[in-house]
Amino acid sequence: MGSLVFHMGWCYVVSLFCFSFIFMYAAEDVKAANVSVDNTVFIDGKIPIGKTDSDFICATMDWWPPEKCDYGTCSWDHSSMLNLDLNNIVFLNAIKAFSRLKIRLGGTLQDKVIYQTEDHLQPCIPFAKNSSELFGFTRGCLPLSRWDELNSFSNKSGALIVFGLNALNGRSIQSDNSAVGAWNSTNAASLIRYTVKNGYNIYGWELGNELSGNGVGVRVAADQYASDTIVLHDLIQDIYKGFDVKPKIIAPGGFYEPNWFKRYIDKTGGSINVVTHHIYNLGPGVDEHLIEKILDPSYLDGEADVFRGLQNILKSSATSAVAWVGESGGAYNSGRNHVTNAFVFSFWYLDQLGMASAFDTKTYCRQTLIGGNYGLLNTTTFVPNPDYYSALLWHRLMGTHVLSTNFPGTKKIRAYAHCAKQSQGITLLLINLDGNNTVEAKVDFDGTLVHRHKHRHHRHRSKVIKMPQANEARGKREEYHLTAMDGNIQSQTMLLNGKALTLDSSGAIPPLEPITVTSSEPVRVAPFSIVFVHVPYVALPACK
Repeated sequence: MGSLVFHMGWCYVVSLFCFSFIFMYAAEDVKAANVSVDNTVFIDGKIPIGKTDSDFICATMDWWPPEKCDYGTCSWDHSSMLNLDLNNIVFLNAIKAFSRLKIRLGGTLQDKVIYQTEDHLQPCIPFAKNSSELFGFTRGCLPLSRWDELNSFSNKSGALIVFGLNALNGRSIQSDNSAVGAWNSTNAASLIRYTVKNGYNIYGWELGNELSGNGVGVRVAADQYASDTIVLHDLIQDIYKGFDVKPKIIAPGGFYEPNWFKRYIDKTGGSINVVTHHIYNLGPGVDEHLIEKILDPSYLDGEADVFRGLQNILKSSATSAVAWVGESGGAYNSGRNHVTNAFVFSFWYLDQLGMASAFDTKTYCRQTLIGGNYGLLNTTTFVPNPDYYSALLWHRLMGTHVLSTNFPGTKKIRAYAHCAKQSQGITLLLINLDGNNTVEAKVDFDGTLVHRHKHRHHRHRSKVIKMPQANEARGKREEYHLTAMDGNIQSQTMLLNGKALTLDSSGAIPPLEPITVTSSEPVRVAPFSIVFVHVPYVALPACK
């Protein structure tokens, strides 16, 4: 196991040590399982490899009306930001549980929205289904009264709002689906001025949705988009003049295409704070092989190229902008019922959160908070789906400092570690994509002891010393085991340490309570399961 060595006198020790867990993955219905004895999870605790925002978890609310249907299924009901019941107590409780949940208001139809203004109070005409129109709907309108309601709810729930602006205003769409001309910011400016006048707090204004690169339905050239972003930046500087903290300028909210993104970032200079990209790497929701993809570690690994590519562009440019995943639902066209809203999707979702963090992504916005078949909440009942609890546990346990984590054994074990959030130690996340095999793994910190001399402030590093068995009982860890109801990974009910996570009669979110285990005990994790392990007695330089 590990060792904590105390040096008395003129020195004190910030200890960094190795310890071992035995991870037992046992399937009840499997009489004999393959065992891998000598595997180890290596965590390098010297320096963090990435830093996330403390409010890393983000979720989206979309514009889609009830008539939005995919493959014969209409899964949106009244979940649009225009018609959602903002007075629903479960909805309020679900957001308040995060304390500070980022909510991105936007989506495909945002580039067809007109904002009602005080000086032009004509009736707001809602979206209407029309297959001959771009995105299958006519233009729609955001009433000021609804904008008031959304901001009132934001204030009540403590949410941080990112609002996606219509970036197609003023442009002409050509036969090749390119949008030419400069962005007309007049209508957006009216909404922003009204927002400031009424004292509404907006965390960020995002320009456009999926217009970058080849676009989805329509595209805008990188140079023009950069010019328009500079216009938005100047507009925000003017309207928020005198404000100590101004909203973030966010764009382009599209799919990563290296050449387009590089040119766009280089051209925007210091006018942008956040570069957003979208992820739907599993393909269409109609795909019958989604679960196979989710359980395939090689398929999951493929998205690392996108994170790495954007990270390299940002590092090599003069910008101070950071990367966000601005929208990610895994499977496009509203997801797939009993897959993207079921337990199995937490394998994909948590793996995405871990991977994104490792590449210095600051925020990850899940499509959706509610709506479609990929919501954190059920579209009609507002009851949390399994991924809601996965997101909440991440938010509460995984701190901002990301640790280099490597599991060289079977790729069916996905391993991520962060410094713990608002506590000492670290939190380790292990995801078992294997439904049969038992894995025994040690956790080893390739770390150092850091000695500081009382007078000279001298520091040197020494090799980690393993803790003797006699001292193991001194440390206790907390474990959060996530499994599916009845072992059915397509279940929409998640178990935490064997207990179903359900709302009480008042609609309150259930407490997420760990089991406490002494460090000498093995951590037992079932196949097709997820475990968060909070280890408070680990001290690492990266977590200082």
